[in-house]
Amino acid sequence: MSEQSHATTGTYLRIAGVLVIITFIEVGVFYVPVFQAALVPILLVLSAVKFTLVVMFYMHLKFDNRFFAFLFGGPLLLGLAVVVSLLFIFYGTVRLRTGS
Repeated sequence: MSEQSHATTGTYLRIAGVLVIITFIEVGVFYVPVFQAALVPILLVLSAVKFTLVVMFYMHLKFDNRFFAFLFGGPLLLGLAVVVSLLFIFYGTVRLRTGS
């Protein structure tokens, strides 16, 4: 098994810059009235991108064995599926109660 080299300091600084930019976009999306209808999906996607970058680079999963990425990502995907399912169930029950 060949060992991959870890990222350089410049890479970590670029990732930090991207994380800051995404955070500014999240704050901007929150305050722009046009995005209010799609606020939650937009913020979820942006947060998922930030989460992925942090996990890949700062937790070094990009450079570790793929098995560790599976151990981390598998339960994460399962939890995400449960949360999304619960959101759909809640949304469906609210629509039924309000008659919309």
